[in-house]
Amino acid sequence: MSTSIVHWVDHALRRALPGRCAFCLGPAERQAPWCHDCLLALPWNLPACPRCGEPQAGQGLGRPCGACLRRPPAFDRTRAPLRYAGAVEGLVRAFKFHASPRAGSVLLELFLRDLTLPPVAALVAVPLHDRRARRRGFDQADWLVRRLARRLELPWIEARRVRDTPSQRGLDRPARRANLRRAFRIDSALPARVALVDDVMTTGATLEALALACRRAGAETVEAWAMARTPLESAAGAPGISGD
Repeated sequence: MSTSIVHWVDHALRRALPGRCAFCLGPAERQAPWCHDCLLALPWNLPACPRCGEPQAGQGLGRPCGACLRRPPAFDRTRAPLRYAGAVEGLVRAFKFHASPRAGSVLLELFLRDLTLPPVAALVAVPLHDRRARRRGFDQADWLVRRLARRLELPWIEARRVRDTPSQRGLDRPARRANLRRAFRIDSALPARVALVDDVMTTGATLEALALACRRAGAETVEAWAMARTPLESAAGAPGISGD
């Protein structure tokens, strides 16, 4: 699809989405694809570990989790505003497995809501291996990073997946990390501060492997950005979500 057509589709979606709530189909808030009640009812990822985004119980600000205190991940901070549950799970599935631009646009708008732009200099999407991208015909992280880069007026830099790793589904965190060791490469030098972009963060193993590749390419501070976060207790068996 050409760049001009992509811009036209995005513009059309932004004009159409405010008409009806994407969740209940009732009247939406002005300039938003949701109504007030549905927005409040979404599974917001609060509180959560500020380092890895792992959902936590209670209210208030999140605190570093035990796993991050014992073994800090290669990324410095996670922004994953939603939990992979309920209506958000339906949105992610429509976007990831059915290439729904409407679902992707709603996820993107939810991610950008209340976003205070951090001092990052570039975005890096989690790449699919070429064989997997051809088989699926849709790369959701690439779709997201291109639109985020345009909205935030930031450059995006391509990473390469040099190993077509087996599915992560059913693996625990250590097995996922081992599965993805040295799976990514970045051929160009990176600025000091970058953000990684993916649709769903499961255990963080994929983003961990990509963060290490970013540090090898010169990044000093790495943030992990995902539309939603899967709680660790359900990550290994999350149906259909086998990414990170």
